[in-house]
Amino acid sequence: MSKIISVSRRTDIPAFYADWFLNRLDEGIVGWENPFGGQKYLVSLKREDVLAFAFWSKNYRPFLNVVKEVKKREYPCLFNYTITGLPKIFESEVVEVDDAIDSFREVSALFSPSHIGWRYDPILISDQTGSQYHYDRIEYIASRLAGYTDRCFISFAVQYGKVERNFRSFSKETGITFVDPEEADRITMANRLAEIVNRYGMQMYTCCGDYLIGDRIKKGHCLDGDLLSLLYPEQEWKVKRKPTRKECGCTESTDIGKYDTCPHGCIYCYANMNKQRADTLYSLRDDESVFLGYSKEDSERFMVNVKLPKEHSKPMAQQMKFGF
Repeated sequence: MSKIISVSRRTDIPAFYADWFLNRLDEGIVGWENPFGGQKYLVSLKREDVLAFAFWSKNYRPFLNVVKEVKKREYPCLFNYTITGLPKIFESEVVEVDDAIDSFREVSALFSPSHIGWRYDPILISDQTGSQYHYDRIEYIASRLAGYTDRCFISFAVQYGKVERNFRSFSKETGITFVDPEEADRITMANRLAEIVNRYGMQMYTCCGDYLIGDRIKKGHCLDGDLLSLLYPEQEWKVKRKPTRKECGCTESTDIGKYDTCPHGCIYCYANMNKQRADTLYSLRDDESVFLGYSKEDSERFMVNVKLPKEHSKPMAQQMKFGF
């Protein structure tokens, strides 16, 4: 059974691993690791086995040649592009906002405004980035993305687990104070943001913030199988919802990324333990490895005992026997 492949919620593959992904595409196979148990799997990237690619990134510039290649090979695609324009102190290695806008436009032009969604996510409230900061910032970005997308997704920064620990450490080091707004204040602010983007031809959505839903803000799905079926009506779509967290309505997918491998340095990131670990793993990257975040030698060792999904067991066994 063909799958939707998520590239990726766990790390920024388009920004940092374009060569690795293109190698995986050429070889038609990729490995992925369950982050909650370490079990490893293989999945086919052959065209007939991929229902669609769902890409996620804060910088598609290094990935534009790959975008052109997946289009040439006729893979259905959805793109999520996160552009917040937050000060560098909060996301130290993220590309400048105007550069991000330029490559957003290029991806949109290669496909269509309906293929790419803008994520103004997260909304980070601090003594450096209050409500007026976000009103001004979202207007700046929306005015430059007008005509290149028809939707914007928002959510407020969630302070829990390692994110909360990183916030406390960051505040201690910098003196910057974070604010966790009351629900009523979030609703007021979100509606103002929605009003702004609406002026530029965009609908505001929230995926995991149902309390924000109202006249201006609709329930959204970052990975939307229904949208894919509209964009690619010639293809048969047998998909189901598989939420990744509470209030999520995203379509089921297989994520091929790995946590702790993104060096963007975002302090609000749930996917990294810390920037130092991410920088180290990125420096050790191996574009020839089937598994992201591991060397080719480790990858070949994993292949001996890798767990194969039932629907791919026969073709994957053949690939392992003859290709590796």
